Amino acid sequence: MNPRRILVTAALPYANGPIHIGHLVEYVQTDIWVRFQRLRGHRVVFVCADDTHGTAIMISANKAGVSEEQWIARISEQHQRDFATFGVDFDNYGSTNSPENRELCAEIWSSLRRENLIVEKDVEQLYDPVKGTFLADRFVKGTCPKCGAADQYGDNCDKCGSTYSPRDLINPVSTLSGAQPEVRVATHLFVELEQLHEFLEQWTQSGNHLQSETANYLKGHFLGDPLRDWDVSRPAPYFGFEIPDSPGNYWYVWFDAPIGYIASTAQWCAAHGERLEDWWKNPETEIHHFIGKDITYFHTLFWPGMLHKAGFQLPAKVHIHGFLTVNGEKMSKSKGTFITAETYAKHLDPQVLRYYFASKLGPRLDDLDLSFDEFAKKIDADLVGKVVNLASRTAKFLAPTGLSPEYPDDGGLFEYGAKQGAEIAEAYENCDYNRAVRLILELADRANPFVEQAAPWKLAKDPEQADRVRDICTIGINLYRQIIIYLSPILPELAGKTERLLGTPITHWNDASAPLTGSSVAKFEHLMKRIDTKDIDAMIEDSKTPAAEDASAEATAPTWNDGPEALAAEPLTETCTIEDFAKVDLRVARVVAAESVPEANKLLKLTLSLGGDERRQVFAGIKAAYQPEDLVGRLVVMVANLAPRKMRFGLSEGMVTAAGPGGAEVFLLGVDSGAQPGQRVH
Repeated sequence: MNPRRILVTAALPYANGPIHIGHLVEYVQTDIWVRFQRLRGHRVVFVCADDTHGTAIMISANKAGVSEEQWIARISEQHQRDFATFGVDFDNYGSTNSPENRELCAEIWSSLRRENLIVEKDVEQLYDPVKGTFLADRFVKGTCPKCGAADQYGDNCDKCGSTYSPRDLINPVSTLSGAQPEVRVATHLFVELEQLHEFLEQWTQSGNHLQSETANYLKGHFLGDPLRDWDVSRPAPYFGFEIPDSPGNYWYVWFDAPIGYIASTAQWCAAHGERLEDWWKNPETEIHHFIGKDITYFHTLFWPGMLHKAGFQLPAKVHIHGFLTVNGEKMSKSKGTFITAETYAKHLDPQVLRYYFASKLGPRLDDLDLSFDEFAKKIDADLVGKVVNLASRTAKFLAPTGLSPEYPDDGGLFEYGAKQGAEIAEAYENCDYNRAVRLILELADRANPFVEQAAPWKLAKDPEQADRVRDICTIGINLYRQIIIYLSPILPELAGKTERLLGTPITHWNDASAPLTGSSVAKFEHLMKRIDTKDIDAMIEDSKTPAAEDASAEATAPTWNDGPEALAAEPLTETCTIEDFAKVDLRVARVVAAESVPEANKLLKLTLSLGGDERRQVFAGIKAAYQPEDLVGRLVVMVANLAPRKMRFGLSEGMVTAAGPGGAEVFLLGVDSGAQPGQRVH
């Protein structure tokens, strides 16, 4: 395998508050991918920075009685501490308020000017008469002009995904003072994004750079119409970089923030004697961005357009993830589920949260839920009961003797695990961590019965069985190490403890293909403890604040402001009896195969498993919304007792359930982890 040159970025956290567990989903996801790539032998540089500009920073610094520079320095220190606590290991962590970023902003701005993409317009902008300042988009809330959802910010709607100007909001209110904003005129600078329409359509729809649902979303919501001019300036007062050729105007935070990726790389290059051009103007470098779905628009339209016109390398892939909910709900300060990274680490082991997130993260944009009941059970069952159990039951018998000089016959267990490495690696590569974890745990499920049946703790009572005990434990500890190698991107701390136990570093993915023999084993020390639910309760209690503060909580979890538009478009049907409903047999099913129906514009052919040998063939009208390969392995809800329907493509033996108006806006109903194919939906 030829080593790849990879530059990885995670979205820049805003320097206006602490890191919380919703943020950590992304940074853990990205760090796992980086560690995996390094373990495969590739060269990876992982950069990030604090996003430090804008009105919010000015207000926070003013409230704290410090300068903006002092405020962002304080927040940066907190952010970097929290990331380190959770094992997120950046090569460089910068700031968008750096001289490197100012210089790069000017360079890219000049490129856009030369391409005649910048225009000036007088803008009627919302102004807070109480605070005496123009209002940034995120300091205005109102009703979405597109879908009617209430309590939406001034730049985009988290209900329907539309973008708009704060002026377009219905009944806008300043979040700074609660006052009704006034309309005042100011000169703004815009990028004429429509000039890049053809390029952006080609780039987003190529099938290489974005997940399929993201590409479909952009095509359906933006690229079907002329692209709006992008407002990239804000008038004073504003904390940021003043635009050199437009005094009194400042680059809007969304202009200079992504350029911070390049600036952070420039800082790393300066510290390591490297050239920035080799990382941002080199076709051999893969650039991978990891972001949340709430900032898709900026990273998949504005940012590629800027890079393209300024002569920088375009991203190889933008990896987009969903939101986090806790116990099925938006994070709440009053309920104690708005949990900061610092508070979590006071009560629970940070590495096990990495594992829980990994077990939930797939390659799509699905939201994930942190259920604390499931969290405790999963950590105890998977990590303590299956993985660490292998070491605790075998290592102590090897400390006096060391490993067997030759690897004993294990019935093919280690060889099977080595062969599984390719499939596990593919899952990691595709950010399908859920699948990677399942495959790794399958190895633990094979290893534990071997140790259990061999029972070295019983044989150890007989001195004549000493060689047999050593052989059994040599097998057990090697199977454990193989599993830890595969888990090491997720659990670097446990991997480090394993290295110290066995006196051998984990340096490459292929280490899982060669067993250790003849070496010494250190005295066994505790590797991981079970989850005490009292610690969870204490953490939640520690996180609680009065309910009134929920309104100002800036959480990664989505805001569920469900407007009436969907219900109005498709009203409720007439009432049915419980007997009528009982006739419909809804079952959990797993998609075991999916393929396109070439002769049909809307249909995919799905093969569904209801458990055991029970299979059903179903034709579903979801072709515009889903790629067949993305559905394989997914749990769905199907109508299992629907009379078979003969179609010209074949027999359809049921129906999968979905929501949405149709076309690209179809959403399969999800099933929480733990449900099994064949179970009835009540």
